[in-house]
Amino acid sequence: MVGYQLMPKIKYQDINFKSGSLALIAKANEIIASYQSQGYDLTLRQLYYQFVSRDIIPNTQASYKNLGSVVNDARLAGMIDWNAIVDRTRELRSLPHWSNPGDIVDSCSKQFNIDKWKDQKYRPEVWIEKDALAGVFERVCNELDVPLFSCRGYTSQSEMWVGAQRMLRYRKQKQIPMILHFGDHDPSGKDMSRDIQDRLCLFTGREIEFERLALNMNQVEEYDPPPNPAKVTDSRAKGYIAEFGDESWELDALEPSVLEELVRGAIAKVVDADVMDAADEEQDRHRETLRLISERFDDCEELVRE
Repeated sequence: MVGYQLMPKIKYQDINFKSGSLALIAKANEIIASYQSQGYDLTLRQLYYQFVSRDIIPNTQASYKNLGSVVNDARLAGMIDWNAIVDRTRELRSLPHWSNPGDIVDSCSKQFNIDKWKDQKYRPEVWIEKDALAGVFERVCNELDVPLFSCRGYTSQSEMWVGAQRMLRYRKQKQIPMILHFGDHDPSGKDMSRDIQDRLCLFTGREIEFERLALNMNQVEEYDPPPNPAKVTDSRAKGYIAEFGDESWELDALEPSVLEELVRGAIAKVVDADVMDAADEEQDRHRETLRLISERFDDCEELVRE
């Protein structure tokens, strides 16, 4: 679950909003509250698609910019939660700190993980086109102990080669590597699935078990996300338009809960539940041992020093 601090509406400026902007702010807070109740935060792009899917604003670049401007001003005016809209492409990196050694042991007790997939037949990884959606996928991937890789568009040759080496290691462990891919339904987003399979096959010498979980046309028909014009300047547009028409759809437009369920459903098909349950129990035992050590760290320190 995403953690929230309950001090987020902080006023920095006095701003006089027009009635139309006030209506947008009220609706934004309604959508944000719905997401927070499910444990999610939002990117501005995700919030925008919620407005579009509700037919509140048109799906245009001008509408996106206007909503962004209203949201920015509303946050400055103390009317929208600062923690609710996030930028997942930028973050501060720093070293963690603890007040005493016992605290780090206690922290480790919560973070200690064993490799729950080492005795499984399959080795799944989730690959996503956009880093901005990593926060949506991290929760379910961490829960299922499935690695998450953000491709950031077409994956670099270096990272594709590194990924192929992981696939080869899985095979040496007598496991079946599997890629679960998520991307936009547009000329490049569709082609990225082909590109991943082709280059992994080149670097490993064999085809990789691969499933494009989203965004697919059946999901477009089921969930009816707002369309965008296909990018005619894309070198792959001609083939895409011939097959799908002149509209495209972004993965961001799907509800986070839908994306989570797609991951859960795919994992449920390949996981040995009994083996996973045994791994969970083993991990819990080790975590409890570390927790007990943290509680009696002074005694442990004294014993070691003696």
